[in-house]
Parts: sequence; C-alpha cells; structure tokens
Amino acid sequence: MSALRQLRWAAFLEGMSFLGLLFIAMPVKYLLGQPLAVRITGAVHGLLFLLFVSSLFRAASEHGWPARRSLTAFGASLLPFGTFVLDRALRREERKGQSRSGSGLTPE
Repeated sequence: MSALRQLRWAAFLEGMSFLGLLFIAMPVKYLLGQPLAVRITGAVHGLLFLLFVSSLFRAASEHGWPARRSLTAFGASLLPFGTFVLDRALRREERKGQSRSGSGLTPE
C-alpha cells in the first residue's frame, strides 16, 4: 500500500473515532452516566491516532514534505472533521502521482 493511501485510511479511521468520541461517547458519559463509553472509545481513538502519526511520518518522509505541510496535516487531526478536509488534498496528490506514473507508456 502506498504511503499516501495508508495515510488516507489512517486519517479516515482516526477522524471517525474522534467524531465517535466527541459526539457519541462523551454525551453517553455525561448525559447517561456511563464512563465506560469514553474509556473504550478513547482507547481505540488513541491507537488510531498513533497509527495516523506513524502514517503521516512515513508519507512525509517518502514524499519529501516540508515541515509546514506535515504540521498542517498533524493539526488537521486535532480538529473535528479536519482529517476529512485533509483527505481531499491527499486524494489530489495521490491522483497526481498516479497520472505521472500510471500512463503505461515508456519513452523510447
């Protein structure tokens, strides 16, 4: 799996777990008095966040991203819906890379 594809998947999963934590588990904890929801969802989100960070490091290293780009991508993971906005930019970059290498024609 390419670094960008892995980062897109990790960003999607991390973003979904973040939204689940904020909009499902937190209300269940505070409105229904069930702290177990946050404990479980928080642990899953934490693991997915670590997966996101490692995928981000891999993609930034392989593609030679400047520090600003990496920090912006990291910042997106801290905002609700941020990773979904990040996905649009990653999808464009992934398509651009595929169009360059995926033509199937070799120069002679």
